[in-house]
Amino acid sequence: MRKLFYLICCLTIWVDSRSQTSDDAYREPLKQVLTEIESQYGIKIRYSDGMVNDRWVTYARWRFRPDVEKTLANVLASQDLSFSKEGDKRYKISAFQYHLKTVEEGKAQLDYLSTLYNDVASWEKRKTELRACMYEALQLSPVPPAPASKPITTPVRKMDGYTVENIAFEVLPGVYTCASIYKPAKIKGKIPVVLCPDGHWEKHRYRPDCQYRCASLARMGCMAISYDLFAWGESLLQFKSEDHRRSLAMTVQTLNAFRILDYMLKLKEADTSRVAISGGSGGGSHTMLVTALDDRIKLSVPVVMVSSFHSGGCPCESGMPVHLCGGGTNNVEIASMAAPRPQLVVSDGGDWTAHVPEIEFPFLQRTYGLYGKTGEVENVHLPLEKHDYGINKRTALYEFIGKHFHLDMSAVKDKITGKIDESKVTIESENALYVFGDHGEKLPANAIHSYDDLKKLFEKK
Repeated sequence: MRKLFYLICCLTIWVDSRSQTSDDAYREPLKQVLTEIESQYGIKIRYSDGMVNDRWVTYARWRFRPDVEKTLANVLASQDLSFSKEGDKRYKISAFQYHLKTVEEGKAQLDYLSTLYNDVASWEKRKTELRACMYEALQLSPVPPAPASKPITTPVRKMDGYTVENIAFEVLPGVYTCASIYKPAKIKGKIPVVLCPDGHWEKHRYRPDCQYRCASLARMGCMAISYDLFAWGESLLQFKSEDHRRSLAMTVQTLNAFRILDYMLKLKEADTSRVAISGGSGGGSHTMLVTALDDRIKLSVPVVMVSSFHSGGCPCESGMPVHLCGGGTNNVEIASMAAPRPQLVVSDGGDWTAHVPEIEFPFLQRTYGLYGKTGEVENVHLPLEKHDYGINKRTALYEFIGKHFHLDMSAVKDKITGKIDESKVTIESENALYVFGDHGEKLPANAIHSYDDLKKLFEKK
């Protein structure tokens, strides 16, 4: 009896497509449709039952096309699902990734954007519209007033050719962002300022490669500051790690940069004409966005993130509708908003920046060319490397900043080989870079402790 009952249930659920009409919207179970696609096109589709159970496709067979991938696209788009090819006649279904296009779609969008402006005047008009929309999208129009509190600092630590000081900024009432400032051991006159946001790599700004980067910039004669992502590092004293993947992460991180610039550029040794920003991966998204929004940035180096088909999969990169501004934009056009300010795009062959030399970089050159400044944008492409901020990528940063800010590179180069030498940098332990103590015991009493409390701050605004 149980077997008979099960068979009846299956027969009830399994719809015969021939019995479906427009009165039923040709409705069929998604799993049944996928089985038919496998049979008709001779392919295998991998998916979890939880992803397809209890899903129905309207006008199911009307979505079929002679091309299997067009058929999959038509069927899955109705379910907010997408697919990727795993091999010959093998496909995998995944949740729709709003931040991703195909390479071809990314290039097509750039081709379309190129038709919107052909001179400085038309580009400046679009840039102004994009910027205003981006501020609105981030809920930063207007930018909320800064709290009156002074930054919290730790004692200065002296290293070989540079110093390190930890610092915390109250960016919103009860919301703190922690950072470390690296300065030259001896400062003469005005020196450059470099913001160093980081990506989603393990250990964030405590990682050796981040410390190498900031310390080497300081040894070159810059003030470099690395700071926590929202709900990473010491920000976890106030928020849960999952809060990083919520939309306001993008807003808070942008506001962090504004507050840090406010502070750094008021220091007596800061040269406001030489201000740079460089981050990799998610920090590269941050680099492009902050440069697009704030003219105080005079030079930018987005690393392994400039892509026409990838907008950043973390909500801290795309959680707010910035990329929907202007009828639709992407990271390449956002990077173009730096023009005519110097910009170095660092790309590699192991991620979504693999096509930069032939697709994204020509678009950037075109925009810079409107100002007659094509030479101000450069690309260092490392085809054999992968997604990181390794020594070759850091070397490109040092050389670019050294050239445009007229710095003495001898402090970071081996006297015999002439190559970048980071051996004099001291890699500190993670807790050495803390502001609020080993266990967060020094966190200010007014600190908020939930994402809901953060949302209330914007609701009040």
